[in-house]
Amino acid sequence: MKMLLIINPCSGKIKAKDSLFDILKIFCKQGYTVTTHITTKRGNGTEVVENTGKEYDIIVCCGGDGTLNEVITGMIKGDVKVPLGYIPAGSTNDFAKTLGLETDLVKATKAIVAHKEEVSVDIGKFGSSKYFTYIASFGLFTSVSYKTQQSAKNALGHMAYILEGISDLANVNTYHVSFEADGKKYQGDYIYGGISNSTSIGGVVKFDPKLIDLNDNLFEIIMLKRPQNPNDMMKIVAGVTTSDYSDTSVFEFVKASNIKINMPNETSWALDGEEAKGKKTMEIQNIHSAIKIIR
Repeated sequence: MKMLLIINPCSGKIKAKDSLFDILKIFCKQGYTVTTHITTKRGNGTEVVENTGKEYDIIVCCGGDGTLNEVITGMIKGDVKVPLGYIPAGSTNDFAKTLGLETDLVKATKAIVAHKEEVSVDIGKFGSSKYFTYIASFGLFTSVSYKTQQSAKNALGHMAYILEGISDLANVNTYHVSFEADGKKYQGDYIYGGISNSTSIGGVVKFDPKLIDLNDNLFEIIMLKRPQNPNDMMKIVAGVTTSDYSDTSVFEFVKASNIKINMPNETSWALDGEEAKGKKTMEIQNIHSAIKIIR
C-alpha cells in the first residue's frame, strides 16, 4: 500500500527528527511504500495533499493541530477519500485528546499500523474556501494561538496559552455580534466566541465529553458575554473552570450545523490555532462525516 507521510518539523514538541527512523521502520515493516514530505512553509501540507493525495491508499500527518488542518483541508479540496492517520506532535493536541489518540510518536505510529477502527468526524467550513478541524474562534484567547512564540508553546504547552491570555485581560475587546444558529437568532456583546467540535480548546475552554459527539453534524457554539461587573467575571471563571456553561447571564451555549455571524467590522479569527481574516458576515457550515481518522 502507498502512504503519504506529511511531517511538520516545527510543530510543538515534535521529536520527529529523532523518531523519524523509528516511524518509517514501523510503516515499512508493515509493508507500506512511504513517500515522506517535510513541510517547508505555511499551507504546504494542503498543496501537497490536494495535488497528489489521490495517488495514495493512506495519508498520515505528523505535526500539531495546524498541520492536521492543512492536511484535512487538502483532502477536502482535492476530494481525497482515503483513511487519515494522525501522529500528534503539537503543543496542546486538543483534537487528538478528544479522539483518544496516543500522543507518544512511536505509540501513535503503531496504533495507525494496528488500524483497529476508522472514526468519521465532521469538519467545519469557514466562508467559501477555509476549513477547520475542531475550532473557529474570535476574541479573548484567540490571538494567543498565533501570537505566542513557538518556543514558548514548545516549552510550556497549553500553559503558554493561559499566560498569554491573562495578559489579554488588561484590554479585552468587546464584539457586538448577531448570529443565526440553524435559523434561531441571537444578539449581544461578547468577549469571546467559539464554534467547536472538540472537548477542549487550547487546554483552557473545556466541555463535558458526554456532551460532545464528533460526528453528529452539530457544532458546540459558546459565546462569553461582556461582564458587567466583577461578579459576572467570577461567573465566567467558575463556568470555564467547571465546564458548566448553563448560566445564561454570562454564557450563550447552543448546538447547530449552520451558523451565520454578523459583526460591525472585519475581525481576526483563529482556525485550529492559525490566524484567519474574517468578513463582516461569516457563514460557517458543518460538513458531516467529512474525514475518516484511524485510531
